[in-house]
Amino acid sequence: MAWGGVVRGTAPPLFKERGLSPVGKALLKRVGLLIGTLLLVSALAFTAFSVIPGDPTTSVLGVEATEEQIATFRARNGLDLPVWQRYWNWLTAFVTGDFGDSYRYDMTVAELVATRAKVTLVMAGVAFALIVVISLPLGLIAARRRGGIVDKVITVLTQVTMSVPNFVMGIGLLFLFALVLNWFEPEYVPIEKDLAGHLRFMLLPALAVALPKSAMTVKLLRGSILGEMGQDYIRTAYSKGNSQGSALRRHVLRNAMIPVVTFLAMAIGDIMAGSIVVEQVFGIPGLGRMLVTSIGNRDYPVVQAIVVLLAAVVVGCNFLADLLYRVMDPRIDGR
Repeated sequence: MAWGGVVRGTAPPLFKERGLSPVGKALLKRVGLLIGTLLLVSALAFTAFSVIPGDPTTSVLGVEATEEQIATFRARNGLDLPVWQRYWNWLTAFVTGDFGDSYRYDMTVAELVATRAKVTLVMAGVAFALIVVISLPLGLIAARRRGGIVDKVITVLTQVTMSVPNFVMGIGLLFLFALVLNWFEPEYVPIEKDLAGHLRFMLLPALAVALPKSAMTVKLLRGSILGEMGQDYIRTAYSKGNSQGSALRRHVLRNAMIPVVTFLAMAIGDIMAGSIVVEQVFGIPGLGRMLVTSIGNRDYPVVQAIVVLLAAVVVGCNFLADLLYRVMDPRIDGR
């Protein structure tokens, strides 16, 4: 039935031209999911640290504090307000960049996090570089030597490495390089003091974080290459006189790298989260070590800020991986 010159049940052409494309709708949906996830994580973290046993007032002031001192501390930090009101006040301040003040230190949470985040980001960057340098050549070699001795050795090593937790890997590397070989000095070097020494120190903890992810990337790349090698367009390339190496470089790698690139983007968030335990093993004053210390000190503003920031990194990297997947593979537009 016509209504206003437009057939009912169909969108007006002007609406179609100005409306969001399927890709735009999909991205808008994922942005909404990203924001919703962060709100849920922040609410759960705030509520959890508000109801668990342990009073930050006693932890900071001690058991001999007077009632007046306790009341003043609770009023100054908003601990006398209901949980929902405290969360709302914290959230509205957090989105403007005001993370609050630390209970334990005479500093704002933003200042504390900024000093420690730099250390964790350096380690995460070195770990990511190691993942790329280690995994891509090994995955390519394993695929080209399919079924051979080299492929079998790489497969066994990746299976073993994937099964070892980060902290166990860190302890093993520390024992081997510091105690047995004496190649590593287990004393943290601040970046402000010696940039080269700082990067040398970060190599071993970054390797402990990178090795399990490198093993996963090797396995993923090998399987992706072998899957592409069986496609019809590769047989066509062979029929035109392309060698295996030429077909691999010119045709296979582009498609085979699609899942690998998205996996590496997601791995950035996992590296940040996995650094928590590794920092404890190597005594690195980063976000992970501060998180553990702040939980013990009941310094909840610091804990909440670090938890939400780490969640933002993980969720943001997943969002980036989704964008990269759509750029590299247009076939999934609108999904």
